[in-house]
Amino acid sequence: MKKNETENLTELLTAWSDGDELALERLAPLVQAELHRLARQYMRRERENHILQTSALINEAYLRLIDWKAVKWQNRAHFFGVAANLMRRILVDFARRRPRVAPDRDAEHIVLDEAFRLTTEKDADLLALDEALRALAELDERKARIVELRFFGGLTVEETAEVLKIAPITVMREWQKARAWLYCELSPD
Repeated sequence: MKKNETENLTELLTAWSDGDELALERLAPLVQAELHRLARQYMRRERENHILQTSALINEAYLRLIDWKAVKWQNRAHFFGVAANLMRRILVDFARRRPRVAPDRDAEHIVLDEAFRLTTEKDADLLALDEALRALAELDERKARIVELRFFGGLTVEETAEVLKIAPITVMREWQKARAWLYCELSPD
């Protein structure tokens, strides 16, 4: 997004937070392309025969987002960070509800960088990653939030720093530590 579009989006998010329904109508087409990009990114990481389609993921996330009337949106990065988090939760909830092919088999623990390679059992991978992220959040909430915003939300270091109100260098340091921790957590031994 261009700087002017980002500023306009932030203004519309603020107006929507303040109860302006017309702002929501003007906001929807602006965020649709970005929500579609996020959803496509998530669905590419899922198994080939996943019954949840990209458009269904977008619709579910959108429905949940418009119910967040009490949220005071800070900016574009904040909004899309929340949207990415919602999409991840929708997919994790979907994976949890879905019966496993082999009920006696545990989820495979894998390396973070390999978490989204195509396999035949993507639900197990997503659940293992979600479990590891939850464990990280118990140890260090900020590191888990950085992983969520960067890895799942696709936010830049600067956007992540803006959302969390910390310095970009801190984001980079915490990102490296979080990745190392998740690598150890997801490693088979």
